[in-house]
Amino acid sequence: MLQLPHQPLQVAAVPPQRTPAREDQDSPWHTEAVCRRDEAGLFFAPSKEPTAARLSREEAAKRVCARCPVMIECREHALLQPEPYGVWGGLTAAERRVVLARRRRRETELKKSASAA
Repeated sequence: MLQLPHQPLQVAAVPPQRTPAREDQDSPWHTEAVCRRDEAGLFFAPSKEPTAARLSREEAAKRVCARCPVMIECREHALLQPEPYGVWGGLTAAERRVVLARRRRRETELKKSASAA
C-alpha cells in the first residue's frame, strides 16, 4: 500500500519495466500504484521480524511491484526522497542505498574525468 509522505515502499531485483504512457499525465503517479490495493504490512517490516519472514515478505512485495505500471516513478521517488524504510519501486531500503552509492560514485567519476579533460 502506498503511503505518503513518510511511509516507504520498496522493490529489489526486479527486471526493469517500461512504464506505459498514462492517459492523464497530470494525475500523481501514486494514484495508479498497484500497491494501493494491498496491505501496508507487505511493504513495511513489523518490529523484530525474523529474517526468513522479512525475505519472504519482501519478495512478495517485489512481485506486486513487478506488475505495477508506475514502478519506475515509485522507485525514483524513493531514491530522491530518500525513503529510509519499506519496499518502493521494487527495491528494499538496502538495495536503494546501493543504487544511491553507485550513482554518487558515477557522478564523482564523471566530475573527475570532466575536470581532467
